[in-house]
Amino acid sequence: MFLNPYFSAQGKQFQFTREQASHFAKKVAGDFNPIHDEDSKRFCVPGDLLFAVLLNQEGVSQKMRFNFSGMVNDGIALEVSEKGDHDSALVDANGKEYLHMTHQGEVNKDPQFIEHVVKSYVQFSGMNFPHIMVPLMEEKQMMINCQRPLVIYESMEVEFDHLNLTHPEVEFNGATFDIEGKRGTVTMNFEFKEDGKVIGRGSKRMVASGLKPYDQDAVDDLVNRFNERKDAFLAVHA
Repeated sequence: MFLNPYFSAQGKQFQFTREQASHFAKKVAGDFNPIHDEDSKRFCVPGDLLFAVLLNQEGVSQKMRFNFSGMVNDGIALEVSEKGDHDSALVDANGKEYLHMTHQGEVNKDPQFIEHVVKSYVQFSGMNFPHIMVPLMEEKQMMINCQRPLVIYESMEVEFDHLNLTHPEVEFNGATFDIEGKRGTVTMNFEFKEDGKVIGRGSKRMVASGLKPYDQDAVDDLVNRFNERKDAFLAVHA
């Protein structure tokens, strides 16, 4: 299973080291958000990795919604808790919930199909910065704090027309940036396509706080630092 290098399981529980979580973000999702760096003081496990592990256990449902409610640090043991016929969650030993999934319709538990859906989605999901965020910030003339950038994954939902599929691919379908004061919500819309036909659609929402007036030099510096970190990692781990 392609996820095996990125978590450690013991019985029903699983957890993540900083290296596992960081390498998933960078190698699989192409996500170089500093909070996923192994040495980050604000380190957290990528939401896309939590999503991937949950789908790996529960399968892909025709209609799904994911709500993130807590940041997972390294070494926190999690397990899947069934909340009912249509609800599952990732919880720790104290029952604290970090990711909640509501699902309906048919379910596909084929490992190859799940892997394909997960990889296609997280590669899209990880491209939010700079490819999507920077044009949105320029358009709204508001930006995140470039010295302490923090954008939190809030929720995602997806619905397939059916699950008689083998290789659906995600395509970006536009994004919006809704701002209220110093807080903004980024919504990334996407479609799933197979053989040229749209067979599913969804959206991902992220929350950005501490917004300030747009400064092109500060944004350019942030993008340059992002690219330098990306190049340095890939030079070692290509």
